Amino acid sequence: MSRPADRTVAVAVCCCLAAGCTLGGAFRQPDAPLPAAWRDPPPAQASANPWPAADWWHGFGSAPLDRLIEAARQHNDDLAAAVARVEEADAQARIAGAPLLPSLDLDATAARQQTSFAGSRPVLYDTFSPTLVASYELDFWGKNRATRDSARAAAAASRFDRETVALTVVGGVASTYFQALALRDRIEVAKRNLANGEKVLAGLALEQRVGTATALDVAQQETVVAELRAALPPLEQQLRQALDALAVLVGCAPEALDIDSGSLADLATPRPAAGLPSELLARRPDVAAAEAQLAAAHADIAVARAALFPSIALTASGGYASDALATLVAPDARIYAVSAGLVQPIFRGGALRAEVGYRRARYQELLAGYHKTVLIALQNTEDALVAVSRTEEQLARQREAVEKARRAYEYSQAQLAAGTVNVLTVLNTENTLFGAEDSLVQVQYAHLQSLVNLFTALGGGWQRG
Repeated sequence: MSRPADRTVAVAVCCCLAAGCTLGGAFRQPDAPLPAAWRDPPPAQASANPWPAADWWHGFGSAPLDRLIEAARQHNDDLAAAVARVEEADAQARIAGAPLLPSLDLDATAARQQTSFAGSRPVLYDTFSPTLVASYELDFWGKNRATRDSARAAAAASRFDRETVALTVVGGVASTYFQALALRDRIEVAKRNLANGEKVLAGLALEQRVGTATALDVAQQETVVAELRAALPPLEQQLRQALDALAVLVGCAPEALDIDSGSLADLATPRPAAGLPSELLARRPDVAAAEAQLAAAHADIAVARAALFPSIALTASGGYASDALATLVAPDARIYAVSAGLVQPIFRGGALRAEVGYRRARYQELLAGYHKTVLIALQNTEDALVAVSRTEEQLARQREAVEKARRAYEYSQAQLAAGTVNVLTVLNTENTLFGAEDSLVQVQYAHLQSLVNLFTALGGGWQRG
C-alpha cells in the first residue's frame, strides 16, 4: 500500500476512534395518553397565565401561612435531604464522566538497595525515578459516554424529585394549617353553642322553680349541655395533633409552634387556572423525574451492550531514572514507555448478555412506571377539579342551611317565650343549628383542601426549564 493510502487509512481510523460508535439510539420521550380537554374545567380566567404561579399560596391572603411556608422551605428535613441527594447525584455524574478524559499520575520513587556477589563485598547504591504515567481508554463503543449520560439523567431525576418534595411540603403546610384553623373554628362553634346551652339550662332551672317548666325539660337540656361538653376534648386533641404535625413540616419542635388566632373565614379563596392537558407533563416534576429515570435506563442498556465488545486502553509513561540526584535530569537518564492494550471478553458464563437482558427489562419496568405516573397526574388533576367545583357548590348550600337553621332557632326561642311551643322544639332547633354550623366549617376546610390539591396537581407553578 502506498504512503498516501497509509495516511488515508490512519486518518480514517483516528476519526472513528475519536468519534466512537453508538450502540443505542437516541432516547425519545415516550408517547403518553393525554385527553384534549379536562372533564370538569374551571371557569374561564381573566388572567393571561393559564397555570398557577410559583407562589400560589399567596392567593389565600394569609400572612401566617406565608411565614410557615417560608420556614418550611428553609428548615424542612425532607427538603434538606432532597437537596443533599441532588448534590450526591451531581458528584456521581462527575465521577461517571471522568473516564472520558485521560488520567495522569505522578510516580516518584527513591530507593537504597544492596547487592551481594560471591567473593566480593556487598554493593550499596541508590536509585531515583520520577515518572509521569498517562492512560486513556478509547471510548470506541460509547460505553463511557453512555455511563456519563446515565449519571446525568439520574442527576436530573434527583433535581425533579427535589421539586416534587418541595411541592409536597408546601402543600402539606397549607393543608395542615387549614386543618388547624378548621379545628379552631369548630371548637369556637362548640364553645358558643355550649354557652348558649348553659344559658338555656339556667333559664329552665329558674322556670322549674317557679313551676312553668318540668323536671323532664331540665333533664333534656342537661343532656344537651353534657353532649356539647363531651364534643370539646376530641376537637382539642385533633387541634394539638395538627399543630404538632405542622411543627414537623416547618422543622421545629412541637412546643415551639402554636396558632392562637385566625379563622377559615379570614382566608381568601383563589380560583386557580388549569391549562390544557397536553401541557401538564411539562408542569409536573414527578413526571419529569420518571422520564429522566427512563433516559438513564436507556443509557444503561448502551453501557451493557458495549461491555460485549473489546476495550482499548492506551498508556504512556515518561520520566527520569538515575543512581544519583546530580545526574537525575541528564539526557541519558530519560526513560519512556508507550503501550496499547486490547481486552475482548471471551467467556463470562453468560453474565454480560444477562446484564443486557436485565437492563432492557429494567427499562420496560420504568416505562410502565412512567405511563402510570402520567395517568396518576391526570387523575390528580381531574379529581381536584371536580372537588373544587362540587365543594364550592356544597359550601354555598351549607351557608344557606346555616342561615335557615339560625332563623328556625330564633323563632323557636321567641315562641317558647310566648308559650306557643314547648322546650323540646327549642332543643331540636338548637341541635340542628349546632350541626349546621359545624358542618359549614368542615365544608369550608374541604373546599380549601381541594384548592391546595388542585394547585399541587397542576405542578404548583413549576415548569421544566
